[in-house]
Amino acid sequence: MLGGLILLAWLSLWTWQQSPYGRFLSHRENEGVHALGTHYAFLAVVFVAGWTLMTVAMMLPTSLPLVVLFHSFVRSRPRQLQLVSLLIAGYLAVWTAFALVLHAGDVGIHRAVDSVGWLHAHEWIISAVTILFVGVYQFTPLKYRCLDKCRSPLSFIMGHWRGGSERAQALRLGLHHGLFCVGCCWALMLLMFAVGVGNIGWMLLLGAVMAVEKNAAWGRKLTAPLGAALVAWGLALVLLGAPGPGGVQ
Repeated sequence: MLGGLILLAWLSLWTWQQSPYGRFLSHRENEGVHALGTHYAFLAVVFVAGWTLMTVAMMLPTSLPLVVLFHSFVRSRPRQLQLVSLLIAGYLAVWTAFALVLHAGDVGIHRAVDSVGWLHAHEWIISAVTILFVGVYQFTPLKYRCLDKCRSPLSFIMGHWRGGSERAQALRLGLHHGLFCVGCCWALMLLMFAVGVGNIGWMLLLGAVMAVEKNAAWGRKLTAPLGAALVAWGLALVLLGAPGPGGVQ
């Protein structure tokens, strides 16, 4: 069932991208949702809808070990499917809340580009700085602490399952896991704004990288080299004064 949900999310994103409404997945200036002008409420709904689909498609697979383990943990309980659904709902709620924060930041950046002449003439710097920042974040203690939590699903479940109300606890477990997942992956998700929101190829690549980093036995060896590569990429763009791969998204 969960695999079907993830597959449906990918299919929905691909169909959306191929449709006449695919431009609404873009966040370039005067394109996609930013072409909606002052229709901020609709803009927010479209942004969050697209981001939620991206979360289901890209991030939910990275948390499959915890979801599968939790399902085994509650298998003998009469409301097992409801408990697993609440876990997933809590997880997605955190990423949806994060989408609202990103939306506010996205709008703020585009307003800054409109009002600051130098920034408008050098939009590429935003992508370059974003890539550089994501690379630096790969080396922070917060990144490693959140990764450690995500890499130990059994310890995480045992440390957050206290008995009492099963449904409330399942939801709370999903919320807590979502917070740690955002903590270790939010910066990498920002790369979507640098390389192109709505680009299925980049989604697949970043989703695979995050899944390996969180779950593969050799994932610990990927974090630092990936950070170094991103820092080098960002510095090269800044020093060379070259446009980034996606411009302002």
